[in-house]
Amino acid sequence: MSLGIAQQLSESVQALKNLPGSFRYLFDKTAEAYNADFVLLDLSPGLGAINQNLVATSDYFIVPASPDVFSVMALESLSRVLPRWHRWATNAAQLDALSGADYPFPKPDLKFLGTVIQRYRLKGGTATEGFRGYFDELDRAVENILTPALAQAGLVLEAEKYQSAGMDASLRLVSIPDFNSLITNSQQARKPVFALTKEDTESRGFVWDTQKASIDSFRALFESLAERIETLTT
Repeated sequence: MSLGIAQQLSESVQALKNLPGSFRYLFDKTAEAYNADFVLLDLSPGLGAINQNLVATSDYFIVPASPDVFSVMALESLSRVLPRWHRWATNAAQLDALSGADYPFPKPDLKFLGTVIQRYRLKGGTATEGFRGYFDELDRAVENILTPALAQAGLVLEAEKYQSAGMDASLRLVSIPDFNSLITNSQQARKPVFALTKEDTESRGFVWDTQKASIDSFRALFESLAERIETLTT
């Protein structure tokens, strides 16, 4: 609540002037201490003051989506919300009370990297018929609604940058199907799915062969995702 009040752009609230810039200051100092190249923030699907602050003060953002009607609707909502958050951050960075605070509010330079479509089932190596239609709807929503709104607000990279990462107009970074039983093994072993071993799954024979194929597939997906992010952010 205090952050929400501080972000109303009122220079009269001197006691709260350090709050809007404090998150970014913490991340920058932590990254510096650990020599980290990337700081990844996994946000809840909300539009409150904390998410507004974290998104607006980030360098880049990725939109996760599922092939369903709710994600299509969410993309339309984000096309209105994200430009508004960016305008707020631009104004906030120009306020003496915030730019001159002990934890200064940074000048925003936010850019959209793309979408990650996840949580769907495969059949014969492709998404099942029930999901495929929503893949098309998500791609159209990104291409025709979200990206134009973000481009008008200056929140997208140059087209050549996306092309160099092998992305088309849908700006989809990667599609990640359900992990199924591997997610349980991942949580128990406290490892990413793509790093699981035979010992972690306690499987053998045909079951392990099937799981190993899935693990290798997920490793390839995440390596591709990482390479695209590096290309886009270099």
